[in-house]
Amino acid sequence: MSEIIRTESVVKQFGSFRALDEVSVSIPRGSVYGLLGPNGAGKTTLIRIINRITAPDSGRVLFDGRPLAAGDVARIGYLPEERGLYKKMKVGEQVLYFAGLKGLSRHDATNRAREWFTRLGIEGWWNKKVEELSKGMAQKVQFVTTVMHGPELLIFDEPFSGFDPLNAEILKIEMLRLRDEGATIIFSTHNMASVEEVCTHITLINRGRAVVNGTLEEVRAQFGSVEERVVVRQSMSMNEIFIKAVSE
Repeated sequence: MSEIIRTESVVKQFGSFRALDEVSVSIPRGSVYGLLGPNGAGKTTLIRIINRITAPDSGRVLFDGRPLAAGDVARIGYLPEERGLYKKMKVGEQVLYFAGLKGLSRHDATNRAREWFTRLGIEGWWNKKVEELSKGMAQKVQFVTTVMHGPELLIFDEPFSGFDPLNAEILKIEMLRLRDEGATIIFSTHNMASVEEVCTHITLINRGRAVVNGTLEEVRAQFGSVEERVVVRQSMSMNEIFIKAVSE
């Protein structure tokens, strides 16, 4: 499986605080790649570097085997943890505005937006102002603005924050459908259960360092003895693995 993203020994320093310390990850094309770790571990910093919001102090990021360039951002959809909707704008106009920034014509953007609104059951929100929406409702709108231009790489930072279990499940289904249609997904969370449900590969990050990399099966196998390995692969939860990884 070819890589869509590779980071090589990425370092990011904020004053005396080292947010990322020689972080190297390889993200296969067509995977759902989980970035796992507690708040403040460095996940969001790594995501911002991949999305060219900030630059590494050292190391590099490769996109499709070559250094990440400004033009690659158009091939990326990014749902940040801190939402970026304009509260006074109507939902429909806001979605069309963001689609235009991604290069879609108003005609195409309207058709795609209507399709997504129907899929997510939010047809009645088109003329609502964002300030009228709950956190979970606004999250659905932000999800639409992230995916509707059909990016090759989708980056979701804590995408289920503010969702009840039913709507979180709807979002998981749509994420997996996008993966099946060819998108690669980077999924950042501290919710271990969510990762086990949707991810094919993971990196565990703690205190700015990538402490574990691999497929789910490889990671589970890594944390048992040779004799225990078959049992561990089936029964060890991501939460148990993370606790063990950061304590070693």
